[in-house]
Amino acid sequence: MWLKPEEILLKNAFKLWLTENDNEYFVLQRRRGYGEGAGGLTGLLVGTLDTVLDSTSKVAPFRILHHTPDSQIYWSIACGATKEEIVKHWDWLQQNIMRTLAVFDSSDDITSFVQGKIRGLIAEEGKSSVVQEDDPEKFREALLRFHKWFELPAEEKLVTYYSCSYWRGRVPCQGWLYLSSNFLCFYSYLLGAEVKLVISWDEVWRLEKTSNVILTESIRVQAHGDDHYFSMFLHLHETFLLMEQLADYSVKRLFDKESFHHEPCLCDPLQITKRGLETHARSEQFRTFFRLPREENLLEVHESFLWVPFSHFNTLGKICLSESYLCFASQDGSQCHVIIPIREVVSVEKPDSGSRSLTVCVRGKRALRFSEVRHYDRLAGTIRSRCGITSSPQHSASVETIKGECQTLINHFEDNPEDVTLMVGQRDNSKAVSTEALMTVFHPQDAENLDPKMLKEKMKEQSWNIHFSEYGRGTSMFFTKKTRDLIVRGVPEALRGELWMLFSGAVNDMATHPGYYTELVERSLGTSTLATDEIERDLHRSLPEHPAFQSDTGISALRRVLTAYASRNPKIGYCQAMNILTSVLLLYAKEEEAFWLLVAVCERMLPDYFNRRIIGALVDQAVFEELIREHLPRLVEHMTDLSFFSSVSLSWFLTLFVSVLPIESAVNVVDCFFYDGVKAVLQLGLAVLGANMEALICCHDDAEAVTILNKLVSDLFWRRVVWFFDSVTNKDSPLPPTVQQASLSNSDKSSHTSVDISELIREAYEKYGSIRSEDVESSRKRNKLHVIQTLEDTTKQNVLRVVSQEVKFSASQLDDLYYLFKRQHFLSCYWIIDSPALLHHDPGQAYLDQYQLGFQQFSLLFSLLEPWAVCSSSHSLSLWVCRLIDDNQDGLVNFKEFCTALDTLYSGSFTNKLKFLFKLHLPPGAPSLSGEQRVFSSVPAPEDSPHLARLTAFELPEDGVIRKSPEKGRGKVDLQAYLKQWQDEILKKEETIKDLPRINQAQFIQLSKTMYNLFHGDADEEELYRAVARVTSLLLRMEEVGRRLQEPTSPQKTPPAPPVRPHGKEEGEEQEGEEQEQASSSSSTTIQKDTTNSGEVDWSFSFEQILASLLNEPKIVGFFERPVDVDAKLAQARATQLRPKAK
Repeated sequence: MWLKPEEILLKNAFKLWLTENDNEYFVLQRRRGYGEGAGGLTGLLVGTLDTVLDSTSKVAPFRILHHTPDSQIYWSIACGATKEEIVKHWDWLQQNIMRTLAVFDSSDDITSFVQGKIRGLIAEEGKSSVVQEDDPEKFREALLRFHKWFELPAEEKLVTYYSCSYWRGRVPCQGWLYLSSNFLCFYSYLLGAEVKLVISWDEVWRLEKTSNVILTESIRVQAHGDDHYFSMFLHLHETFLLMEQLADYSVKRLFDKESFHHEPCLCDPLQITKRGLETHARSEQFRTFFRLPREENLLEVHESFLWVPFSHFNTLGKICLSESYLCFASQDGSQCHVIIPIREVVSVEKPDSGSRSLTVCVRGKRALRFSEVRHYDRLAGTIRSRCGITSSPQHSASVETIKGECQTLINHFEDNPEDVTLMVGQRDNSKAVSTEALMTVFHPQDAENLDPKMLKEKMKEQSWNIHFSEYGRGTSMFFTKKTRDLIVRGVPEALRGELWMLFSGAVNDMATHPGYYTELVERSLGTSTLATDEIERDLHRSLPEHPAFQSDTGISALRRVLTAYASRNPKIGYCQAMNILTSVLLLYAKEEEAFWLLVAVCERMLPDYFNRRIIGALVDQAVFEELIREHLPRLVEHMTDLSFFSSVSLSWFLTLFVSVLPIESAVNVVDCFFYDGVKAVLQLGLAVLGANMEALICCHDDAEAVTILNKLVSDLFWRRVVWFFDSVTNKDSPLPPTVQQASLSNSDKSSHTSVDISELIREAYEKYGSIRSEDVESSRKRNKLHVIQTLEDTTKQNVLRVVSQEVKFSASQLDDLYYLFKRQHFLSCYWIIDSPALLHHDPGQAYLDQYQLGFQQFSLLFSLLEPWAVCSSSHSLSLWVCRLIDDNQDGLVNFKEFCTALDTLYSGSFTNKLKFLFKLHLPPGAPSLSGEQRVFSSVPAPEDSPHLARLTAFELPEDGVIRKSPEKGRGKVDLQAYLKQWQDEILKKEETIKDLPRINQAQFIQLSKTMYNLFHGDADEEELYRAVARVTSLLLRMEEVGRRLQEPTSPQKTPPAPPVRPHGKEEGEEQEGEEQEQASSSSSTTIQKDTTNSGEVDWSFSFEQILASLLNEPKIVGFFERPVDVDAKLAQARATQLRPKAK
């Protein structure tokens, strides 16, 4: 690697370098302790110095120096990790530089020329380099060490590196921590003791900052059941945040299959940089705080003052600008914040050039005045340039154009009212989008009703109208503490839908996607998928006690919204609890508004909640446990296992308390949720437990056995919680009471006093309002790793339990095999954008099919684990093995199929191993194989076996994965087919050697070649070759004899030859003996011949003939029955799996 020329005063300082080659202008040196003569005390000291100090000229084992004869100053210009690399640079200097230097007269001119040339070479390399860091030269040096020490593939992108200490027990090891896109690596070398650690981000269980008596501050990384502690960072907080971002990026990409198409800095794993991760983290925090769409990225941040008209003073804060929004938040974020869609901006004015201020005028005759903006000119220009961008890329028509078209339609229908009737008559009622909230249809408010509840409702509306007049209304309204106070008191029925849209940010989604929902409805209704089947099943379970969902109007609206969302987001599709939540949204919002509210909840406010593994809900359960430990210590003292509360409260989070509270009370919780996010649900959960504290503590006085206690507490707690929730009322609600699913008897009701929901919410905010949204998000990230790894561990245990019943591997060996198999799956995803293997991974699939390997990845893993030490045709062999063991013929091999094949090759009898090799060479569609193996009918055959073109020929994509058809992947599940497959597996009988078809001439020749290749490199290679030759000759002679006996000119048929008795068989091998007797007895009578149209005679062999002949060769039998050290194979595979493969 060429280096920026750096001056070195002493050529052989401390005698650390040895000269390997030199000439008049250049010197090639080798570092002591490397290469020949390495070791000894000097080598240990040099190795330690290389690890601790941060300079490639000290670390790289080879370097080239430039000097002139009349100068004692040397310049380092190149370094190399290997001698081949440095010699390449040396030869280039000899061929391209040495002749040119002879024309210079001055030493200074020579040095200047060399330095300029080297800088030019570095600049040329930099044009194609992916390194984009603040100090490219220093980063290049670190990259060289990274690849040298850890031997990872060249595609692995180093993000950054830090000097730190790694604690092994109570002994710190000073070294370097390297953070790359897929791995956390550490290296230390102190006085001969080398410490090397490589952990992939997808294996991390815990990542947190800790402190104790010995370590004041450290970072704890838990992986593979071990805790790793890193400390003595110069910037520990910065390091931790970056590690957290890399782990989160890995989880989202590998487990959640997120493609980051809207994040240019993260979409390509080969281009990940520290700066890109920091930009992504800021944008994510920006979107979360202001509830903006995922497409928005933070572009500019300006510190400024904003004139607050209702308080009559300037508040200090930050202006945040994205592609479509101008946002402002006060310094602490709680005093006020405002969101201005750029589509609403009318003009941007600069009142006074000397005041560094600007005024943003928005629709509705409102203006916001920002002052003390440092770069106000640039900000004003950016806003002006973006004012014309008013819609999303999917809908390029401007709002003004759409308004004009709508007005034209209105005018037309006013002049031609008969067209309205015609248009309505042509539209299917099931697709007619409802334009009214269901509550206004089924519970219309009576303006003349003056009962106390309605009067209180009018007072609430009046309070909100006053608030709107002071703080604004609509998208540019100020959000303040007073807004939260009004939310806690309760939102009026008439304003609930409008405020939900505003607080969730759904109002912006709907405004930028006009017509999108109607298109989805028309496209999705009438389709039949698994999601639509589940939706139909749950429609009548959605708030069945409410009149709106006892009619076709409510059910049809619910069906349209859920089906449209399943079409929009097939990754989620439909999940239980979505129907309950959507029902509540439809009560207070119009149908299209309810759809966009559902989008906001599922994709922004409750991420990962609504999928088959409900990861988001489980993560928030873990956050809830942490908050219980922090805020309810008395409960923690009496309840050692808090996971019980998580199981009970899961429905609280999934349905926002709608499933446990009366609907008129639950909507108050939904009000708070849309304003404060999941923080409001956490607070209310703590308030519920706090209100039942005494009763809960009394429930488990007898805690002698945890199992008994769990059941006892479970019954008592659940009963008490149901009683408590049924006693919750909303005394201010103007709605008629609804029937609850778990209503109390009169005696129970009399024994429990009612609790007003407004009082419960107010208590939650007073006691637990100190919980910060930022802390909740941080806790979410921290717990998500543990939740996902726990689910992955559960998947692994289920898979191993199934596979262990069919193989002879021990539990630890199966565990290692699963680790290798899963890592190989991820290796196909680490360095590829939108890896097909990654896109194919579906956590909703059966356990055995969650991780599968295409041919390329299978071949790499099989080459590490194949039982034969050297196999010259391993690629061809792995191709055939992949074809054979792929039971469902989708081009993918699951873990069970993989282990079954390895078990046969490792622990199977000689007969089973030979049968496996025999079946490898059978053509697709043979009777013993699945008829669907015609999938493998188009891959080029290996060069040494063109006659096997139709046997191995199957056309593989680049990743080796054959895609299933859309009908199989996304359509309805054919349950009958699954049941038939299950029945076939149950009734499937053991295959015998008589069931195997015959093998023809070309296939037999290839089988012989395969055995020759397996014997290559063995100690008894010559004897094994001769044994195969004898078997081949014997079979051919038998075939010739059989052919003569079958000739029509023969006077009579010769009786069959006596069976060949294999020698070397022990008396105890009864099972093998039976197979040998069966094979040898039929060896001379089963030879057949096939005559082609041209008259040529072809011949074939049965498996019994080949088995009987090979059993006569003890060397071959001994080779296949030789035991394999499985543990050594697995250990070697784990050590070499990540190393780049030689091409």
